[in-house]
Amino acid sequence: MNRTGKTLLVLALVAVVGMAFRVSWNALRDVARAIGADTTAATLYPFVVDGLMALALVATLVLVGRDRTFALRVLATYTLASLVLNYVHGLVPALHGRSVDWGRLADWDPANWALVLLATSLPVGAIYFGSDLVAKVLHHRPEPAAAEPLCGPDGAETAPAPHAAAAHRPGQPITPTVETPALTVPIETSGQTSGRADALRDTLPHGPHTSRTVDDETTEDALRRTQFEEAELERLRQDARRTYAESVQAGRPLSARALGEAYGMSESWGRKQILAVREEDQPPAPPSLRAVDDFADTAAV
Repeated sequence: MNRTGKTLLVLALVAVVGMAFRVSWNALRDVARAIGADTTAATLYPFVVDGLMALALVATLVLVGRDRTFALRVLATYTLASLVLNYVHGLVPALHGRSVDWGRLADWDPANWALVLLATSLPVGAIYFGSDLVAKVLHHRPEPAAAEPLCGPDGAETAPAPHAAAAHRPGQPITPTVETPALTVPIETSGQTSGRADALRDTLPHGPHTSRTVDDETTEDALRRTQFEEAELERLRQDARRTYAESVQAGRPLSARALGEAYGMSESWGRKQILAVREEDQPPAPPSLRAVDDFADTAAV
């Protein structure tokens, strides 16, 4: 539907709602006078009932989830109340001529009490429910709309670009994105591929080079990782031994448990480092001397 059609539809809806309100306003005004309202209050009474219906209808278009369910319940309750009061106005002709007794809407006392309670409670309910609906609408934060899938030239849906979904934050520089055109690689048949491989093999003077397999790369990576971890452990040992040596020089030697916890290791690991430091600090043993017999020397000569 174009813009003109939408405008005419909205204007027609406003006209119908306005005429319906005028009809309902007449009945609600007479009911308000019957329950003791003065002229001004009786004139404003229809705006309280039907006006809250319009407010609840607008709230249902804005709110979501449980708040929208609450607005729908308020709309249904006040619509039913307005319908009942209009129905009573049609059943009691005395309301039209203002000859009904004050506070009398029905001949049967229980029905009259219920109708009077309904008519007098609607303004109080309008204050409570109207304020609650306005607060919910003002505090409502609409959820960001999900990115719509893009359609390619062949009609297939494609995922949106990463920069389209991310929102730009204020204060951050905008980095322009450069789109690279997609490369189209022709698909060759197996015969063409094998023919080109044979021709290339003939042109190479020393034959084809052996390519590295995934297993070789995995083995090399594992070996390199092992060497790196061993180097890190050795560096950790040297640091721990240096720390223990400094604590001994300061006169407060660390225990094996304290040394291990300082480097995230166990107590036994710390004990090994302490023993290694003590072995390094021990002086070398003197050479053992053995007496040689003079007779053995003479015999040897």
